[in-house]
Amino acid sequence: MSYPINGSCPDDELLAQKLLLKGCEPLPRRRCRPASPPSPPPPLPTPTCHWSIPNDTSVVWTAYTCKNFSCLIRRKHQKGFDDCKDCFDLSGRERARWVSSARAAPPNALDFTIDEVLALKPPGEVRVGLDIGGGSGTFAVRMAERGVTVVATSMNLNGPFNAFMAARGVVPLYVSVSQRLPFFDNTLDLVHSMHVLSNWVPAQVLHFALFDVYRVLRPGGLFWLDHFFFVEDQMGGYVEMIESVGFVKVRWVVGRKLDRGVELREMYISAVLEKPSNNSW
Repeated sequence: MSYPINGSCPDDELLAQKLLLKGCEPLPRRRCRPASPPSPPPPLPTPTCHWSIPNDTSVVWTAYTCKNFSCLIRRKHQKGFDDCKDCFDLSGRERARWVSSARAAPPNALDFTIDEVLALKPPGEVRVGLDIGGGSGTFAVRMAERGVTVVATSMNLNGPFNAFMAARGVVPLYVSVSQRLPFFDNTLDLVHSMHVLSNWVPAQVLHFALFDVYRVLRPGGLFWLDHFFFVEDQMGGYVEMIESVGFVKVRWVVGRKLDRGVELREMYISAVLEKPSNNSW
């Protein structure tokens, strides 16, 4: 990662992300200029940007398999694994997330809607929040439509997730789940995480992350743990871990993940947890 001072930075996004994911976080600052898109168009205004696909020329594509947004949208139909394969298709399933009008009939008890969660607090009490693992930014966009400012964390796992979120008017934070959240204690009204905080995270790292969520929430703030994934045999350990942090359970639903077959015994927890209003010392 060497470079000439006052010159151009090397095109090393893939290396930088590998270092982040191995715990080298935050990366050191540098005195060089990173590559920029050659002819970026001006951003679209709000709210038009919320549900518009950005121009291909707004992104530096060298680090990704796809070289345009059409390729990213088609990726959901292709074999092989990619993180959040359907996140870039804003006219597909992404548009239906977290809204009551798009829920299945009968609705799955694990699928809370934004309006249901906001209704747990008096109007106007939820103002600022964080989405951990925000994908393409849809949760933050839906909250913005309701007057709530949410910033979102994301890595760029074979796709320009941070650039896509920014194009939609969402503030992206390029941090991994092992990084201390860049917020002061007792400041956020809401923290949300869907799928990211799950059993793929090493147990000790996950425990630290849960306590960090507790730290940044204000007293009375809500932690929306959305579709926490695990295998049935792991349930006791994860429930004990979550309960050890000190949250109050407001909503708590456990259900089976059935899309790959019941024999795999895959499970979800969806929960809304509240930081106690009394001093937790």
